[in-house]
Amino acid sequence: MLSIPHPLKTPAYIVDMGKLKANLATTTRIKQQAGCKILLATKAFALPAVFPLMRDYLDGSTASGLHEARLGFEDFGKEVHVYSPAYAQFEMAELLTLADHLYFNSPQQLTQFLPQARAASPLKQIGIRLNAGYSNATLGGALYDPCAPCSRFGTTQQHLNELPWNDIDILHFHSLCEATHEGSVGLINHVATHFADYIARVKTVNFGGGHLLNKAGYNIDALITAIKNFRTRFGVEVILEPGAGLVVDAGYFATRVLDIHHNEKDIAILDGSASCHLPDVLEVPYTPPVFGTDDAHPHPYILAGATCMTGDILGEYRFEHPLKTGDIIVFGDMLHYTFVKNNTFNGTPLPDLALLHEDGRYEVVRSFGYQDFRGRLG
Repeated sequence: MLSIPHPLKTPAYIVDMGKLKANLATTTRIKQQAGCKILLATKAFALPAVFPLMRDYLDGSTASGLHEARLGFEDFGKEVHVYSPAYAQFEMAELLTLADHLYFNSPQQLTQFLPQARAASPLKQIGIRLNAGYSNATLGGALYDPCAPCSRFGTTQQHLNELPWNDIDILHFHSLCEATHEGSVGLINHVATHFADYIARVKTVNFGGGHLLNKAGYNIDALITAIKNFRTRFGVEVILEPGAGLVVDAGYFATRVLDIHHNEKDIAILDGSASCHLPDVLEVPYTPPVFGTDDAHPHPYILAGATCMTGDILGEYRFEHPLKTGDIIVFGDMLHYTFVKNNTFNGTPLPDLALLHEDGRYEVVRSFGYQDFRGRLG
């Protein structure tokens, strides 16, 4: 049974430090047995308060742009990898002071920035993202499928011969979204079959993110075997960039019932919001787990935010006992793509960021107020 301390200021994102450590231990096993590197994808999870812990297990971080690269450089340390579908000229000079590994999306971008990158340091690793043509997005359909038709991600096969292969160190393939081991192994085998001639020209292959390593049912042994076979065949270094896979089921979102409204059904209005605090609930969409609910329980409620957005609905759940004002509702699996995507629509306060330590101690890392809302408005 989950033990959340009382009194508790809500809303709050809460990291379960014990579960996070258990997840990170999985990366140690993969790295040792498969002989690969594993990076933190900060686009999915970026909480500097736990970077000292994660740094002990991981080889570095990967960024999707300048600010994430700076965060990785200043707060995480170790290797900094960065990829963007397109870089602006003004940001490249600073990026080159931060990133050890720089990935490009197209022949045009690589040609444009390669002289600048090589002049900054001949030791920088240069990568190209390729569209593998392998779709295995298990969540959100085409919205979250990097290889969907007309995707902007990665150079497609018909343009591979336009690339300056003598200047490329890394091939980058990111085709997955919350994939099981079948997706991870399938991608590795697909790349080995369809890109063998190009793998022979580089030092490293990066299989990107979307590997949901710590989700129940994910077969770690199958992943390890696939990576080992790939490295044996091609003699290259292998990198994984999981984000969600490192923090899955390792945190919570706590919110409080403000009122019970009735309109055909009972609606519990919360101080937590799908629109502001859990945007993937609406974007994917999906219904996250809630502790203490069960389809067999007798009391159904729609859980909704207090914003003026009509669709600010977190889901419909059944509770064992009637809800009342002041009750705390706890959502599970709430670390990835939550606080990194939140917003202050309607002036809605941002949730606390907190750590639940293994000894039961509850530590608020950061609280937010009016100035955080006001400062974003210019």
